[in-house]
Amino acid sequence: MTSSSKRFEPLIIDYSGRWLAGVDEVGRGPLVGAVVAAAVILDPDDLIDGLADSKVLAAPRREALDRQVRARALAFAVAEASPEEVDALNIYHATHLAMRRAIDALTPAAEYLLVDGNKLPGHTLPGQAVIKGDSRHMAIAAASILAKVARDAQMVALDARHPEYGFARHKGYPTPEHLAALQAHGPLPEHRRSFAPVQRQLALL
Repeated sequence: MTSSSKRFEPLIIDYSGRWLAGVDEVGRGPLVGAVVAAAVILDPDDLIDGLADSKVLAAPRREALDRQVRARALAFAVAEASPEEVDALNIYHATHLAMRRAIDALTPAAEYLLVDGNKLPGHTLPGQAVIKGDSRHMAIAAASILAKVARDAQMVALDARHPEYGFARHKGYPTPEHLAALQAHGPLPEHRRSFAPVQRQLALL
């Protein structure tokens, strides 16, 4: 058993093949930007040490692991649902749309899914939902890292265009800093119109 595998509790999985994809998302809670999902098929013969839930990793460690996953996984894909899709579908359905897009983009394709959360995303592939899966299976942890690094990069890019909102610091979440900037400067096109704090500011325009 590698040091990487010791981090994760055993899961009973109804699949013993090579093409198991871990799936996770980042960005349900923010007021701005896309919801981003990733799907990862790790190589069982080349396990990556140090994988963990992206939320418990410091940014430099996350970014280093992101590079390792991209270099060593059998397959990976990152996909998203736009703010407009979040508003049209609601965040729950938009999250599952982003997950399905990531799964469909895997080459080679997955045969079985392990999805973080309590619901599968409505894909045709068999699989199982795993509550707190990003801390229970390394493939889901790898997906959480890819999704987090990708979405954080989007927020840093948005911050470069609109530094007054502080996106590089709060990543779009409804922190006091973000809410104050929203009140002072109004919503951007990238803000999610269906989220209550943004709706309140739009109603004042």
